[in-house]
Amino acid sequence: MQSDLTDPNSYANKLTDKRYAAFVTAFNFAQYGAQATTITAAQKPSVDKYVRQTLETEAGQDNEGVRLALYFQRKAPSLVSFYQVLGDPALSKVVRTLLSLPDSFATADVDKQVKFFESKLDIKDFADPDKLGKLMTRFTSLWEVDNPSSTQQSPTAVLFGKSAEFGISTDLLLTMAKLKR
Repeated sequence: MQSDLTDPNSYANKLTDKRYAAFVTAFNFAQYGAQATTITAAQKPSVDKYVRQTLETEAGQDNEGVRLALYFQRKAPSLVSFYQVLGDPALSKVVRTLLSLPDSFATADVDKQVKFFESKLDIKDFADPDKLGKLMTRFTSLWEVDNPSSTQQSPTAVLFGKSAEFGISTDLLLTMAKLKR
């Protein structure tokens, strides 16, 4: 926690997992001491991540597809390999849904799964906000086809009554769109 990040040989900079250096950078106890946790620049990223994860959890209680989409949207920009996708059950479920693959596809040889994913998707697209948004729109549409979140209405009820909202609510879509990376 007291590593000097300007020194490339400091403990935090030598660790393989760069999240430690990011944590030390965010709170910077070496520079700010005990006041490090009261500085807005240190608080904001932590609070934003907490709010995001809380949104994922609460939305996921109503609709698993929303939870998966929010989680994928948060994790996707940092992915560099489809092996990472396969290592996370939620991420792999999203990719299988995007490609309209059955759950049984997950039992196939890992290398073959990766080759198939690479032939259908470019992992670099996950870091592009516009392309990721299109993928998430496709995912939510395909998810709702396979896992409808509301009951079907008869055609007569649709014509003469108030139609029900299907899938993800407009409010949730707006909330997702407002989230910053």
